[in-house]
Amino acid sequence: MTEPSAARANMGFIAAIVAVATIGGFLFGYDSGAVNGTQEGLTQAFHLSEGGLGFTVGSLLIGCFIGAFLAGRLADLFGRRNVMMLAALLFLIGAVVQGISHDHAVFLVARLCGGMAVGAASVLSPAYISEVAPANIRGRMTTIQQIMIITGLTGAFVVNYFLQQAAGKSTALFWGGYEAWRWMYLMQAIPAAIFLLALFMIPESPRYLVVKGRDAEAQGVLARLFGNADVASTKVQEIRATLAEDHRPRLSDVMAKGGHGFIFRPIVWAGILLAVFQQLVGINVIFYYGETLWKLAGVSESAALERNIVSGLVSIAACFVTIAVIDRIGRKPLLLIGSAGMAATLFAMVYAFANGTLDATGNLQLSASIGMIALVAANLYVIFFNVSWGPVMWVMLGEMFPNQIRGSALAVAGFAQWFANYLIAQSFPIMSKWSLAGSYVFYAVSALISFFLVQKFIHETKGKELEEMRG
Repeated sequence: MTEPSAARANMGFIAAIVAVATIGGFLFGYDSGAVNGTQEGLTQAFHLSEGGLGFTVGSLLIGCFIGAFLAGRLADLFGRRNVMMLAALLFLIGAVVQGISHDHAVFLVARLCGGMAVGAASVLSPAYISEVAPANIRGRMTTIQQIMIITGLTGAFVVNYFLQQAAGKSTALFWGGYEAWRWMYLMQAIPAAIFLLALFMIPESPRYLVVKGRDAEAQGVLARLFGNADVASTKVQEIRATLAEDHRPRLSDVMAKGGHGFIFRPIVWAGILLAVFQQLVGINVIFYYGETLWKLAGVSESAALERNIVSGLVSIAACFVTIAVIDRIGRKPLLLIGSAGMAATLFAMVYAFANGTLDATGNLQLSASIGMIALVAANLYVIFFNVSWGPVMWVMLGEMFPNQIRGSALAVAGFAQWFANYLIAQSFPIMSKWSLAGSYVFYAVSALISFFLVQKFIHETKGKELEEMRG
């Protein structure tokens, strides 16, 4: 098996490709985080109940699981780059319409479009990077996607904070007669336009080109990637050998041989496990509802937005640790460390919230010492997540599946990931009113269960070529 090394690879070309592809991750993060500071504005503008707010926030995620599923299949039909271009266009349209809409139905349609773009970018960016990067640096390259996701989230938190500060509050009128919370959406149009234009400058995935029988084009891209025409020719043959001779990739390839109904291949079930438990640990409660969460804990809107920024910066720092170690110690050890650390810190947050008191209006109040426990535990939880499950889940989904089923398996796992994400986001406003501590018990127990599931069902992929993956 040919193993192109980082030393022989054209690192400048690879870095440029990764930089463009991960703009999708930035937009994924920004679109997910922008809603964090807009909930008061949404509630007032569209006269939303708690359930209505939950649905409005969660409507992005309906688009996400639709987009993730469709993108996996469309990428097999039309190419990774072309579907990312479609996602970039949806990002642009969704940002503008969400910002200017005064009709709730129109806003929801735009949010669904933005969600479809997020879902598509979430599965295609890591898959595309995995298909162009050498095996011995693939983990580091794909982890950059998570850094860009968190950078996008943090960017949204920073933009939200400064818009809120400049306007006085998120619901105050600002530039052009639009409220500040609307500009929190409109600002996303800038990186969306950059992403769309930049995608014209990178090549199609060589593995997709081989699937389509465009071997000469694939060999040309591989030669540019690895700086060696002979290596490129051999790699094309290796890719070709992993594909079914009787048909091109199709959705039914994810099913177990002789299976009926929803009997997936074991490797597909492993991908679903990773995708779902990444959400069941509750990370997006902090990302989507961070402002609301800290308000429930008794802090002001301004202080809540500041804590969001701190969480985002801590997340970025944690991802750099992952880059340093993922191709050395492997994916599975990081997942196990993350599961154990998240379980411990989530139970600490349960303790803090369980020892709070209620004010006259029924809002949770934390003492200075208990509040500090909650703040430290929350940031340690974010660190453990972003050292492990945050980037590693996306790394593994991009590389763990055989070439024949990668697009279809990503469609299934991506759908599962975003559907679980939707359920968590939709349920939190209601669960938090019932019991904030009880909500976090669920997330903590999920983190604990994930430790044992990883031990039993997840296999290491460190250093393996994509052509070595078996289902």
